[in-house]
Amino acid sequence: MKKAFIYLHIAIFLAGFTGIIGKYITLNEGLLVWYRLMISAATLWIFFLWKRKIRRISKSDILKLAGIGFLSALHWVTFFGSVKYANVSVALVCFSSVGFFTAVLEPLISRKRMRLFDLLLGIMVIAGIYIIFHFDTRFKTGIVLGVLSALLLAFVMIFIRQSVQRISPETLLTWQLSGGFLTLTLLLPFYLQVFPATHIWPSARDWFWLLLLSWFCSVIAFQLSVSALKKLSAFTVNLSYNLEPVYGILLAFLLFHENRDLDASFFIGLGLIILSLLLQMLRIRYNRAG
Repeated sequence: MKKAFIYLHIAIFLAGFTGIIGKYITLNEGLLVWYRLMISAATLWIFFLWKRKIRRISKSDILKLAGIGFLSALHWVTFFGSVKYANVSVALVCFSSVGFFTAVLEPLISRKRMRLFDLLLGIMVIAGIYIIFHFDTRFKTGIVLGVLSALLLAFVMIFIRQSVQRISPETLLTWQLSGGFLTLTLLLPFYLQVFPATHIWPSARDWFWLLLLSWFCSVIAFQLSVSALKKLSAFTVNLSYNLEPVYGILLAFLLFHENRDLDASFFIGLGLIILSLLLQMLRIRYNRAG
């Protein structure tokens, strides 16, 4: 059990490093995500075929996962765009609004009753983002991209939840990333016309960070999460992943000293968001205990 907790928190720490690594890579956000998906998808095919963990699925499931992959690709493009137009801390604060969008969208898509408490917590997060946006307009574009990134991720999570009951996690992730890579490949020429890149081929330094991002923050983080799930409940894993933005922001403060560039409105907004996460944790623990 202790080993599973260690695996879980290493996975969360690696996920929190995603925005940090994106800051180091000099490629524009579209190319960054394209290379990341290419490396990650190729690695997963090789690794999971060798381990015989890829299961045969129907063509309709492949197309559905490709569509989810496309939404995932757009999520990452807007997330890294938020990092580059604002900074890691702002991007991760906006990332926290995924709970609000999930609370609103999931009942509409799944035709379930909307949970008022989840909606209220989500509104707290949106209020926190609004405080940052209203009092500090320097990061306007980055905040808009960050919120759009969270909206796209909410759709991804809802659609994945509908598929994960029938498809193994390894098969699902491999087809999802492959679909994201193929669809982004089709979109990229048009994207680069609208948002031209200063260079298309990664430098040696960029390759280092891309490999780190793809292998450690994607492939290895996924494997560690799956290993943790074998010993821990899904409840514990999902609850612990609320720490991802917190880890990422602390790393950004430590490595880039972003706290010096942020005013009081950021910390007021961040405090409101952290309060919503704490209330969510307490609510889930209370419901589980009951």
